[in-house]
Amino acid sequence: MLEIKNVTKKFGDKVALDNLSFKVPEGSVFGLIGSNGSGKSTLLRIISGVFNCDEGCVEIDGEVAYENPQAKEKCFFISDFPYFYNSSTVNTMADFYRSLYTTWDDNKFKKICAMFPINADDKIINMSKGMQRQAALIIALSVCPKYILLDEIFDGLDPVVRQLIKKLLMEMVAENKTTVIIASHNLRELEDVCDHIGLIHKGGVVMEKDLDEAKLGMHRVQAVFQDELGEGVFNDLNIVNIKRQGKMIVFTARGDKDTVENAVKAKKPVYMEMLPLTLEEVFISEMEAVGYDINNIIK
Repeated sequence: MLEIKNVTKKFGDKVALDNLSFKVPEGSVFGLIGSNGSGKSTLLRIISGVFNCDEGCVEIDGEVAYENPQAKEKCFFISDFPYFYNSSTVNTMADFYRSLYTTWDDNKFKKICAMFPINADDKIINMSKGMQRQAALIIALSVCPKYILLDEIFDGLDPVVRQLIKKLLMEMVAENKTTVIIASHNLRELEDVCDHIGLIHKGGVVMEKDLDEAKLGMHRVQAVFQDELGEGVFNDLNIVNIKRQGKMIVFTARGDKDTVENAVKAKKPVYMEMLPLTLEEVFISEMEAVGYDINNIIK
């Protein structure tokens, strides 16, 4: 299991992570989401042992990750801008990582290389952004790590390759109980593969839940009433946000579905509809709840 314990990280006067704590279940695909500058990339670098935290610690299977080769060997991190030497090819990178990781699998490397439209002898630096990500993924999957950390991995990839990557990641989770952490703004892609999500904002945890629980525990309601209802009419519910347009009320609420539905029906609406939320809508609702002014941003 991967556990983040009271992690704080500062860069000068800027607090990137502020007393952050949560656990990533073993064998899960964990989506790390948050606003720009929330600390997602910093957290991945701390988990992988690139950065040390100022306070707290990250434990990988009970071991502190920083300056610990045994813990680091269990992880493979692909940053949002993968780095390669000017002369690097997929084959030379394979030689390099084969010498570093005892878990390296040559058969898997050959198999995965055949799946991607890449010449393993071409210089990676001359490839497009999307092809460079593919090269990094080929290496990561061939290492067969217990933990794969991916930062904006879907950025720059075409739809066919994105589906291939999802398939390969899910196979690793199913076959090896690999734990995958993906930090991304592409919530639609995360919704396809993640079973857990963690939402961070301003360096702290806003929410950490099973994805289905996060979506099922929040409900959007559209209702039209014969007469306009006064302010505070649904104060007995846990309202995240609410909008009024004359006799129509649209709101998002946390809680039990039947409780929310019965509260609205008690006001005898002319029309009522409960709508399922997408991960993006859950994200926006939670961010609004912590004071992220969505309407002001998109004006």
